[in-house]
Amino acid sequence: MPVQTLIDYLEGGETIDDFLEGFPTVTRDQVIAFLEEAKTRMLAKTL
Repeated sequence: MPVQTLIDYLEGGETIDDFLEGFPTVTRDQVIAFLEEAKTRMLAKTL
């Protein structure tokens, strides 16, 4: 998955659906799994 591209899309105000339209080989489950992992790591750093 082009992770930096996903981040750029979201930072630019685009939606996950917008990203998925541009990258049809990436699944919604992959995007959600990445975002959940990122959230878990961010929360772990704050503890």
